[in-house]
Amino acid sequence: MMEILRSKHFSQFPHVVFGMSTKNGGVSAPPYLLNLSMSVGDDPENVRQNRNLFFDALNIDSTRLAFPLQVHSSYVQYAPTPARYDNTDGLATDKKEIYLLVSVADCLPVFLFDPVHNAIAGVHAGWRGTYQKITIRMLQLMNERWQTAPSGIIAYLGPSAGVCCYEVGQEVADLFPPKFKVSKSNGKFNLDIPAINKEQLISAGIKSENIEHENSCTICSEDRFHSYRRDGHKSGRMMGVIGLKRYTKKI
Repeated sequence: MMEILRSKHFSQFPHVVFGMSTKNGGVSAPPYLLNLSMSVGDDPENVRQNRNLFFDALNIDSTRLAFPLQVHSSYVQYAPTPARYDNTDGLATDKKEIYLLVSVADCLPVFLFDPVHNAIAGVHAGWRGTYQKITIRMLQLMNERWQTAPSGIIAYLGPSAGVCCYEVGQEVADLFPPKFKVSKSNGKFNLDIPAINKEQLISAGIKSENIEHENSCTICSEDRFHSYRRDGHKSGRMMGVIGLKRYTKKI
């Protein structure tokens, strides 16, 4: 059975469409299962069926997708049309029926909604993007385009590699404040990417009560999530998607 993660916060707004896939419910053979990526060695026809199952479950027209070709950068951009956006890790739009994608298998997916200006964003935050404050760059883009005030934003942080399992070398750990890393006996460190991003969002002005976090580790939750760190090149990919439906205000 397909498991789709939802947001309690976003669900308060009927015109906001949101869902996050897991590894369960697809047609691909193990270990891929509900894999949504064409670039990980899975059978392309199975991936097409998996995507149809996922988008149909959310009642999304798959011709209306805006997807970034993620490169672990801090580059974000406006998406006025459904299309492929090269060399970017974050998209934002205020257009109806454009659905923004984020693909992950350990990195942190971050979704933002400005209910005042009806603008949305999706961000792919790995350690590089986190270090370069990609979520802050997205907030700046939203403010420049729509005068979005961080205090009014609602945020969702999806499942990602957790501090329990996300091991990095000292050269990466040293990029972040000590409170976000745990020293290990092998000279490595465990890094808390979700906590870093959450602090960045709060420091930018987003209210802590407006931040929802699916606090699950993709690495150790093998029964639910794809993980590149755990499974290597045989890992599938999950997707989160957010969009705005057309709606008519009641008079």
